[in-house]
Amino acid sequence: MASAKVRVFNDQNFEAEVLKSDLPVLVDFTATWCGPCKALTPIVDQIAEELDGKVKVGKVDIDDSPLTAGKYGVRGVPTVMVFKAGAQSNQYVGLTTKQRLIQLIDL
Repeated sequence: MASAKVRVFNDQNFEAEVLKSDLPVLVDFTATWCGPCKALTPIVDQIAEELDGKVKVGKVDIDDSPLTAGKYGVRGVPTVMVFKAGAQSNQYVGLTTKQRLIQLIDL
């Protein structure tokens, strides 16, 4: 079951939810057809639960939000990006570990 702490970001709310966030934001660019994305989901859910209040966590479905995916040059999924103060600060492409994602956030 997906964590209630993981938000859904899309072309319509990305600026308000991510770029204007006071907290660092971990964005998981994903797709329903992507196997490694499904494997990454429980890791992203754990981070959302453990860092609740310190980091905003959400997903962008690249098929539903092609403008946002295109703007940030997402070529493969899963791609995880961290945004701080309205700017992209880190990125990782591919399936990775919880520890690596926490390092990307760099609190």
